[in-house]
Amino acid sequence: MNFKSNLLKARSHIIFLIALGCGLALVTAIDAASETRADTQTGAVAMAEFDNVTPLKLAVTGSSSPEDLAHAQIAWQYFVNNTDPETGLVNSTDNYPSTTMWETGSYVVAVLSANRLGLIDAGEAESRIDQVLDTLIDMRLFDDALPNKAYNVRTGALVNYANEPVERGLGWSALDIARMVAALGHVNAHFPDLAPKTAQVMARWDLEQMVDDGQLIGGNMADGTLRHDQEGRVGYEQYAAKAMMLFGLDTYRAYDAQSHLMVRHVEGQPIPVDDRLHRNITPAFTVSEPYLFDGLEFGFDARSARFATSIYEAQEARYRNTGILTAVSESHIDEAPYFIYSSVWGGGADWAVMSFRGERLDSKRTITTKAAFAWDALFGTDYTRELVAAIAPLGDPERGWPEGIYEVDGSTNSSVTVNTNAVVLAALAFRAHGPLIRAGQ
Repeated sequence: MNFKSNLLKARSHIIFLIALGCGLALVTAIDAASETRADTQTGAVAMAEFDNVTPLKLAVTGSSSPEDLAHAQIAWQYFVNNTDPETGLVNSTDNYPSTTMWETGSYVVAVLSANRLGLIDAGEAESRIDQVLDTLIDMRLFDDALPNKAYNVRTGALVNYANEPVERGLGWSALDIARMVAALGHVNAHFPDLAPKTAQVMARWDLEQMVDDGQLIGGNMADGTLRHDQEGRVGYEQYAAKAMMLFGLDTYRAYDAQSHLMVRHVEGQPIPVDDRLHRNITPAFTVSEPYLFDGLEFGFDARSARFATSIYEAQEARYRNTGILTAVSESHIDEAPYFIYSSVWGGGADWAVMSFRGERLDSKRTITTKAAFAWDALFGTDYTRELVAAIAPLGDPERGWPEGIYEVDGSTNSSVTVNTNAVVLAALAFRAHGPLIRAGQ
């Protein structure tokens, strides 16, 4: 076969690698530009608070211990149990057949991580992802434009949050779609033969509708009318912007955390907080989640490394000051309202726990499984090892990892979810191989 034929055969791979390089170069350029304009932009004083934060070194070990692999196998069991054979989609929580694009992205990350860890071979990993891509190509979109906020796992049909069919749908979440876009980028890097199908998926999505003037835009139904709203706050917004940049979309304003940054000091640490309201209801909150994803998938940038370090060190400091193990993030809980945001700072207070609507639920603060495993993989400190040791007895080889431990009484938060088990796998794969974006490792 001659050079020209080989070049044609590899064209999809080459295009992806060029786009990936351009996207990462754009991120680097924005970092540099932001630094040179720091004295003129809103939030410069707040950003300067992080100049003295020394980022913790990433704790990539290059290997997996037998204990790591045992923990990973527990997490993978969730996906063995909850993958639908017809659609290839995965239940958002154990035996509950609904999903979002965020959760589907988590499943794809879990498959890639399981393959990196040797739990499944490349053939099974590629087959599982291929089936998901087929479903994404076939499933109906909201207004034929973008993925709906929720889908039935068994049928691929548009549903509401009660998993009931809805004709038009609920609208779209820009953050959820960006999470799926990040996963597609990782697929291209690790299984380039699937790049033509990921291109088919993204060709169906009118991504221009969810990016406007460099910002991420969500579509929300209100009284039968579609409303377009800026979506994302500091942390989540920058993670999502990186994902979109991988495919050449202009999300500069979403990546620019400085414009809406304020600082709150918690346990002596500067904590990055958004100055906008969360869902236009309650003061914004800071949780571990977006920084865990950024580190495990992209390996941090200069800014997110400092933010993540401060957020982690505040949690360790709380433990040192109170004796209370602390690893907070958003999580499911096993009773109403079923979902909470356990913050480092949120709703106007340190360590606030809030519902989706902003009610305080501090009694449901959870030492979260995913934060424990992820912080340990990222930073590998004595404290993170204490966290994992506390969580380790909860692993259920038949079901997977539950959400964690309720701080108030030490009982188990027994909800078992796709996101937590995906993060456990991503964390353990990171320990052995580094960030997910490193293809071929």
